[in-house]
Amino acid sequence: MAEPQHFIVATAGHVDHGKSALVKALTGTDPDRLPEEKARGITIDLGFAHLEMPPSTPGASSFQIGIIDVPGHEDFVKNMVAGVGSIDLALFVVAADDGWMPQTEEHLQILAYLGVNRAVVALTKIDLTGDEHRAIAAIQDKLRDTCFSDAPIVPTSVVTGRGLDNLRGALTRVLAGTTLPRDVGKPRLPVDRVFTLRGIGTVVTGTLTGGTLRRGQSVAIQPSGTFARIRSIQSHNRDVQLSVPGARTALNLPDIAASNDVHRGDVITLAEVGGPSDVLDAALEVSPRANCAFKDGAQVHVHHGSANVRAKVVFSPRKELAPGEQALAQLRLEANVFVFAGDRFVLRDSAGQNTLAGGVVLDPDSRRSSFRSEARLSFLRQRAESPSESISFVSSQISRDRAVRRSQLLLKSNFSSSDISNSVSRLAAEGNLVLAGDFAIEAAGWQLLCRSAADAIDANHRAHPEQSGLSLSDLRTNLEAGLPFSELFEFVVGELCRSEFAKVGNRIRRVTHRRALPPLLLAAAAKLRTSLAAKPFDPPPLKQLAPDSVSQNALRFLIDTGEAVEINAEVVMAAGSLRRMTELICQCIRDNGPATVSKLRQEVGCSRRIIVPLLERLDRDGVTMRKGDVRTLRSN
Repeated sequence: MAEPQHFIVATAGHVDHGKSALVKALTGTDPDRLPEEKARGITIDLGFAHLEMPPSTPGASSFQIGIIDVPGHEDFVKNMVAGVGSIDLALFVVAADDGWMPQTEEHLQILAYLGVNRAVVALTKIDLTGDEHRAIAAIQDKLRDTCFSDAPIVPTSVVTGRGLDNLRGALTRVLAGTTLPRDVGKPRLPVDRVFTLRGIGTVVTGTLTGGTLRRGQSVAIQPSGTFARIRSIQSHNRDVQLSVPGARTALNLPDIAASNDVHRGDVITLAEVGGPSDVLDAALEVSPRANCAFKDGAQVHVHHGSANVRAKVVFSPRKELAPGEQALAQLRLEANVFVFAGDRFVLRDSAGQNTLAGGVVLDPDSRRSSFRSEARLSFLRQRAESPSESISFVSSQISRDRAVRRSQLLLKSNFSSSDISNSVSRLAAEGNLVLAGDFAIEAAGWQLLCRSAADAIDANHRAHPEQSGLSLSDLRTNLEAGLPFSELFEFVVGELCRSEFAKVGNRIRRVTHRRALPPLLLAAAAKLRTSLAAKPFDPPPLKQLAPDSVSQNALRFLIDTGEAVEINAEVVMAAGSLRRMTELICQCIRDNGPATVSKLRQEVGCSRRIIVPLLERLDRDGVTMRKGDVRTLRSN
């Protein structure tokens, strides 16, 4: 038997059109649980039921359907929106005797804003009308030019039982062609109910999206950032080890207090997928069926998941959005929410009476200051063109930030790690970005960075041809302002060394660079050579040899190129002189045996100022070895 498939179906429609009665007839569960609902005869808050449907064909999967019954009264539309944020199919309910009504229309627009594009229409109370065909035709006319234009319309009556089997069949057929909710490895459970059970503790319920949650798992409650542990999980009133996307899920979180730590609108998720937001950049649209325009600066309620937060809307570049129009906008929230790029939301007016618009989040971590800049708007336009395509989001992110850590790229998005990795690989293959370790870097920016490094090295060669190359610390300082991440410096050096540059010790140079004295030092170097040659075995003290900065720089060049040798801090001699003195010392010891400092000084013909540090150097270099007061040659 194939694993059951989990889907969420929510009712929609005007008050008193029989949504709750239809759910009870289909499932045997009365979704109206509150005493006030029983007393008033209307749904006030969300109700829940479970429907298990057999496979549509032999060998296929059965359906585990979580049904969310929403209120239809205009005063409780905010509760309706909290229930339909993560559904797979709408069960649209229209009463045959009433027909299309104001909340029927508002619910239709809300579902469209949230991206719900599959529905089954139940034409309820069919026993109260004598013209069934006319009622169906009226609904078809209202659904024309909407995403539900092809939705099956099933006449039903909970009084006579007519059409209930047909309705179940229609649900099965539509769900059979519906894509399963995706597991992108980022579980989110928007909380729609919180309660406490004696002996068990706090329980939260919601519709799980984006990933699985497991018993014993540590979770974060956003936007507060509180941590908790899942003691147990139920799905459709059954204990389970894990819950999957598309399943109604109840979590027992014994570590937290229901009254203080978690509320409707919070999200149960994992700590590693990021934190809350208070400024969102988005693409907004006003339905062509809307009754009024939407003005810049409006105070609104943002409905996202099960959350409802007040905000101010800022447009760019428009000042007003008429029915049927779209625009980029920024939502400046009065409270934090936990939002992903790609999430959909609904905007209602500040009084909570009218639905104004809907949209999709383009950037969940925006800033107020840069919203209307051309660079920012270009970034948002690129994302708005394909809000469901990961490559659009990856490309725009890297273009904006110049470089990103691949392990952190688009964590707060509805894209899986494989979606993001595949997009990065494609962009790299097309030459749009460069991969360096965990980093993905915009190709043009990477080339500019490497050119800047090469230019800095070449400038150093021109200014200081006597040096072996530019020190790596100076190169890092040169590039610091242009490095998005300091760790990229080593990758830049590695890239340079793969072609025309070489690293020598703590310096880097072009492979074609040959050290040479600049004109300023030529005369000083000539004078140094003359001084060292005048008394090859008894050169003058360093302070006398190079008394000023020019001669000191020239001497450093002679030492670095091997023309001169630094014996100690006070003695420098020509390399040829050092070789000849070393040969004389070795020959003296070979011919006469171990020799004292005085004997070797006399043999070479130099002062004690020279012979003592010279012999100490030869000891360090492994040429000679001191034994008491004499020197011998090392056997090797």
